[in-house]
Amino acid sequence: MKIIVIGASGTIGSAVADALEKNHEVVRAARRGPVRVDMDDNASIDALFETVRDVDAVVVTAASGKLTPLDSDDDFTRGLQGKLLGQLHLVRRAIRNLRDGGSITLTSGVFERPMVGGSFGAMVNAGLEAFTEHAAVEMPRGLRLNSVGPGWVAETLESMGLDPADGTPVSIVARSYVEAVEGNAQGQTFRPHE
Repeated sequence: MKIIVIGASGTIGSAVADALEKNHEVVRAARRGPVRVDMDDNASIDALFETVRDVDAVVVTAASGKLTPLDSDDDFTRGLQGKLLGQLHLVRRAIRNLRDGGSITLTSGVFERPMVGGSFGAMVNAGLEAFTEHAAVEMPRGLRLNSVGPGWVAETLESMGLDPADGTPVSIVARSYVEAVEGNAQGQTFRPHE
């Protein structure tokens, strides 16, 4: 399969691209690099599908997990555009551009307990997962739509100076994306765990 991995320069994205490259042709897309896409910019998503043709699957790992204060208008607007609306726009464009029987995998997330700055992210994640479940029944031409909802990634926690034991290793997270792409699930949210 020919697979676009969006966010391929990030911790999760690079692990997903590496895992998929073992058996597939992977096009690594990110805000910077040879194949560029910005999930905050719908025109950039359109340009990606105009540039990269004959695609079987697309995986979005570029969704920000940033904590957003409840009273922050700018962070709320940027996060709404990129993580939620950007992924929804991508799905709407992918269904016109993927080969029959292709796969779309989105990224939601998990907040295991309420936390300061987590209300916006929890809302967006729940929205993405509901969208995945319900939009899956509308997929044309045998296309599949799934999402992966990783919690904290061990390597991300470590880079933040926090205890990596509270997260899931990125290699395990990547396996959930591979399963979503290579399997036959439809409308599901995968939860990576050891």
